[in-house]
Amino acid sequence: MPRTDRRSAPLVGILMGSDSDLPTMEEAAKILQEFDVRFALHVASAHRSPDRVARFAREAEGRGFRVLIAGAGGAAHLAGVIAAHTVLPVVGVPMDGGSLNGLDALLSTVQMPGGIPVATVAIGKAGARNAALLAIQMLALGDPKLRRRLLAYRAKQTAGVLAKDRQVQTRYASARG
Repeated sequence: MPRTDRRSAPLVGILMGSDSDLPTMEEAAKILQEFDVRFALHVASAHRSPDRVARFAREAEGRGFRVLIAGAGGAAHLAGVIAAHTVLPVVGVPMDGGSLNGLDALLSTVQMPGGIPVATVAIGKAGARNAALLAIQMLALGDPKLRRRLLAYRAKQTAGVLAKDRQVQTRYASARG
């Protein structure tokens, strides 16, 4: 894969083991879009296209990527295979589904051998959103503007919780003794 002009290159690579993972991994893409973080989405299977996965991981840094997010279900080897071929941070998103509702993918993703770390987030869509936020946190270490947007995002979350609390308190004010 050719090198890219780093000023326009995607900073986050999102890989998924199957196109059936797209509805979940799109959640990561939405968060990255909200923060104006450039990303690329790819389908690449650790089992069905291992050479493509290895090549992508080896070339990712040279192409300008700074963080890689990998979503996979079942045996969920994608994040580990990627991590084995790069020193970039890798965030694994276990897919929900299957007979174990994603628990198999969670355990496969989180139980990496010492020396090849994969940050692992929650199963499914919440995990995909958190993977994107974790990538943004990593990128924000060297980008003050992105850090300010992340702080504003957190403040907005806090304000939303406080507003919901006020609604609950108002609704149940008469129930207090």
